[in-house]
Amino acid sequence: MEGGKGIRGAADAAFAKSGNGSVYTQLREAILTLRLLPGARIAERQLEKMLGSSRTPIREALHQLEADGLVVRGGRSHIVAPVDLAELMEVFEYREHIESAIVRLACQRAQPQDIERIRAIIDVALHDDGQELWFEIGTDFHLELAQLSGNRFLIRAMNDIMTRVARARWMIASVPENRSTAHREHSHILDLIAARRADEVVEVIVKHTRFVQENLAKAIRETRLRFRAEGLDIIDGS
Repeated sequence: MEGGKGIRGAADAAFAKSGNGSVYTQLREAILTLRLLPGARIAERQLEKMLGSSRTPIREALHQLEADGLVVRGGRSHIVAPVDLAELMEVFEYREHIESAIVRLACQRAQPQDIERIRAIIDVALHDDGQELWFEIGTDFHLELAQLSGNRFLIRAMNDIMTRVARARWMIASVPENRSTAHREHSHILDLIAARRADEVVEVIVKHTRFVQENLAKAIRETRLRFRAEGLDIIDGS
């Protein structure tokens, strides 16, 4: 592997944890959970050995990850994309409008059983608040909300948004206060959708999005030196 930050060593463990999914799934999971750090250089030949895969599915996976914004070209190889604070802020501006439309439509279209199914998903965190579970439940909540809208374009947009903010969310997933606040706010959002109170739920989802945005920005700015010492490639656009 060329350069100081490659995928050898730490990546062996990363892929061991990722299981036996597709090449794309394993690489994506390793990147989103920071087992492959931002700035890590990825060479196709070494991925062949680590994943026991041929060149074609590896190239296809890297092209998809590039489209996802998770890897970028770096000469002949690919590099795990840095965490770009300015880009994150733009994503959250976009998310505010997308998720407002989602919850407004959900108030019109959601069925009671679907709302209760999502409530059951988030309540699992009350009994097991581990970092990985919290991260998964937080992601699932917002993707399931999108499904309640019944709009394929909003569902697609929300999937893209959650992918682009995932690594930053992982950085703050270990803070217990954030987990309890998220559960309380998620429950309130479901209550308002169930009551068909569209204007109120839009106001709450906007406040929720801005709260998460501010927390992420603050955490990255306050701890960027530590993150960089740990190998995280952070671009602070401020």
